[in-house]
Amino acid sequence: MNSQQRIDCGKQGEELARQVLRQDGFTIITSNFRTRLGEIDVIARKKDLIVFVEVKMRSFQYFDLSSVITHSKQSKIIKAAKQFMATHDFEDVSYRFDVALVEPNATGKQSLTYLSDAFREGGF
Repeated sequence: MNSQQRIDCGKQGEELARQVLRQDGFTIITSNFRTRLGEIDVIARKKDLIVFVEVKMRSFQYFDLSSVITHSKQSKIIKAAKQFMATHDFEDVSYRFDVALVEPNATGKQSLTYLSDAFREGGF
């Protein structure tokens, strides 16, 4: 898979994650939030809950969360989330870190496994 195909596949995976969030009643705040500290693929809100979602694509059907979202990656996401929260006026909200795992299914289309509260500050 070349770099453009990977980018297109990643965009499709992020759109799939956004669709799942919308179906669950979330409003998408932004996608691909970037800071010098890190990046967050999708940020969404439902009532008093903000979710920061990392979307991971895999071409095989087994995920080991500890190898997919390393402690270093977690740290970057957490730092970016803190910067996002500091620069937006959200009062009385809680937040969590979710992971959307996207993989091909038997028909060749993408399927999504959504892990709510996949990690927290300090590790899995």
